[in-house]
Amino acid sequence: MALKLSLPGEIGGLSFLESCGRTFPQLKVGFPSRRKEKGTVPSRGRTSCSIQQAPPPAWPGRAVAEPGRTSWGGPKPISIVGSTGSIGTQTLDIVAEHPDKFKVVALAAGSNVTLLADQIKTFKPQLVAIRNESLVSELKEALADAEHKPEIIPGEEGIVEVARHPDAVTVVTGIVGCAGLKPTVAAIEAGKDIALANKETLIAGGPFVLPLAHKHKVKILPADSEHSAVFQCIQGLTDGALRRVILTASGGAFRDWPVEKLKDVKVADALKHPNWNMGKKITVDSATLFNKGLEVIEAHYLFGAEYDNIDIVIHPQSIIHSMVETQDSSVLAQLGWPDMRLPILYTLSWPDRISCSEITWPRLDLCKLGSLTFKTPDNVKYPSMDLAYAAGRAGGTMTGVLSAANEKAVEMFIDEKISYLDIFKVVELTCDAHRNDLIANPSLEEIIHYDLWARKFAANLQPASGLSPVPV
Repeated sequence: MALKLSLPGEIGGLSFLESCGRTFPQLKVGFPSRRKEKGTVPSRGRTSCSIQQAPPPAWPGRAVAEPGRTSWGGPKPISIVGSTGSIGTQTLDIVAEHPDKFKVVALAAGSNVTLLADQIKTFKPQLVAIRNESLVSELKEALADAEHKPEIIPGEEGIVEVARHPDAVTVVTGIVGCAGLKPTVAAIEAGKDIALANKETLIAGGPFVLPLAHKHKVKILPADSEHSAVFQCIQGLTDGALRRVILTASGGAFRDWPVEKLKDVKVADALKHPNWNMGKKITVDSATLFNKGLEVIEAHYLFGAEYDNIDIVIHPQSIIHSMVETQDSSVLAQLGWPDMRLPILYTLSWPDRISCSEITWPRLDLCKLGSLTFKTPDNVKYPSMDLAYAAGRAGGTMTGVLSAANEKAVEMFIDEKISYLDIFKVVELTCDAHRNDLIANPSLEEIIHYDLWARKFAANLQPASGLSPVPV
């Protein structure tokens, strides 16, 4: 099952996981330390893999609304970055259902001109951005007969302007990857609250973004189901009341597979999620449990929980979206049908609760559901957990490198360039290669640099030579 891997120019040393006190059995490989590569960004304090001083969390284990945040007079103005993606379209569904509660002032999209044009005609934003600058003429043509014609700013500049639109109170960050970092930073600097759906904002950018949010007195509100569940459960907790965060996971395509079969996994197998249909990348992440490992890192940055106090539990029904344990051992859970609109709605309306139609928001019937089950995830089947915890404990730029390497490894797996088990090895090799260049308190430029570096390093790993890097 394990591959014997080697790197050119080896020097002695522990592997990334071993140096952080974590290993995964049966998939364990020995990866040496690496000399510093040429052309890296100069650092202000490189460090080895060890526990770093964490930035202040977005929510220190409790959520309290300041006076004046209890309600909003009239429709709350929002901007959406990534309006044609899954998060963006679901956010607009909510706006359409509750026009008395929300209004759209700015939209940013990538290249889906047809859908963006429809959104503009429906929601009449003041400002629109389209990342693909070559499509501006096509967008204007699609809006030729529209009554409302917004200002259009193309490219990254336009996306940043949407994020910091002066009328917006909250910015929904639905854009994928490190492309979402700059607009999120711009929104924070402009004093906008963040409805956070972009994972890289905290996984890669946490050490930079969190101090910035505190400086500008900005709230970061989680829009994904697991962290929204935790956020809902910590409402009203007092200082120091939170003991543990418990993240639930479906278990993905291989939750019922024996470990011995994983060496034979095909792409089609990994894309068969037992509960729902999603995009290829997130479905593979669910199969490997990397999605949950990344959520552990997000939970640390969001709620200030130590990694020893963040657990993962397999919950096949996906009804309990996550739980918290308090100091007196009480466990609080948030339950609901799997529907991403609910956490998005709560993020937009917090600290209020909005009454919704039972037709579009059906009530949860526990009697009809019958039973809820749980089991401990297998570290051998899911070595991603050890990798994520190790990266989180290393801190700094390591968590962004982990996320970027995983994204590239999943892409390579889907393209059938590597095997399923190689996903874990690609990620560990990349993290191991970054150990000597880790930056504890990175700038935004350094975060983006190492995101790109990790993707390039992972892409250059060659399975034919035992997943060794190509000399450059």
